Amino acid sequence: MTLVHVVAFGALFLFSWENLAIALFGLFVLAPLGINVGYHRLLTHRAFVAPRWVMRSLATLGAVIGAGPPLHWVAMHRVHHRYSDTELDPHNATRGFWYSHMFHLFFQDPHEAGEADYIRKYAPDLNADPYLRWLNKSWLVLALLTLPALYLVGGLGFMLWGGFVRIVLTWHVMWFVNSASHRWGYRNYETKDLTVNCWWVGILAAGEGWHNNHHANPSCAAHGHRWWEFDLSYMIIRGMEVFGLARNVKRPPSVKEMRVETVVS
Repeated sequence: MTLVHVVAFGALFLFSWENLAIALFGLFVLAPLGINVGYHRLLTHRAFVAPRWVMRSLATLGAVIGAGPPLHWVAMHRVHHRYSDTELDPHNATRGFWYSHMFHLFFQDPHEAGEADYIRKYAPDLNADPYLRWLNKSWLVLALLTLPALYLVGGLGFMLWGGFVRIVLTWHVMWFVNSASHRWGYRNYETKDLTVNCWWVGILAAGEGWHNNHHANPSCAAHGHRWWEFDLSYMIIRGMEVFGLARNVKRPPSVKEMRVETVVS
C-alpha cells in the first residue's frame, strides 16, 4: 500500500490532461460500477437482482480496478453493519478518524480467525459461487495485469495515472465513507452508530457518502433519500433496470418522518 502511494506521488511529474482524464474516468465511472453497484449494493446487500453474467461482470470489474478480494470485502462489510462503531467493527469510527479511514487495514479483523471460515460465516451465499471463489483468489493478478495493458495503450504516464493514481484516489474516496461519513454531516435517521450524511463524500463517492441513510436502510438500492442527495450509483442501477439488467430494485422509503440533525465533531 505504501509503495502504491509513493509511485502515485511520483506520477505527478508526468502530469498531462490525458493522464488526469484516465484517472478520473476510473474514479467516477469504473469505481461506481464495480465497487458501489457491484461489490456493495448487489453482492453485499442484495439491493437488486441481476442476471448471473451481470453479477459476475460487475464483481470482475471491482476486482480488476483494485477494490480487493470480493468475498472478503463483502464479509467485512456485513460485519461492519452488524457491529457498526463498536469494538467488533473492523473500522470502528470511535477509535478516531485515521483508524477508521485507513489504519485499521494494518490490524487483524477481530472476527477473522481464518480467511475461509470468515467468508463461510459472513458471505456463505457468495461463497457458493465457484467463479466468485476463483475471483477472490485471483483478483490481485487481474488487477496487476491492467498495468502493462495501460502501458501498451498510452505509455508510462498512462500506466501510472490510470493505475497508481487512480487506485489511490479510489481507495481514499472509499475510505472517506468509513471515516468522514461517521463524523461530519447530518442525520436523516436515528441509528445506533455514528453514521452521518456527508455531502462532499456523497459527491466524490457517487452516492456512498449518504451513509446515515444507508445504515438506516442497508438493503435499499438508493442511498440518497432526499432530492438534494445526488446518488449516481442509484441512477446507474435504474438505468440497468430499464435495459433489463436489474430487477426487484429496492426503492427508498418516504422521507416525511425523517429527523434531520446536524452533527458537529
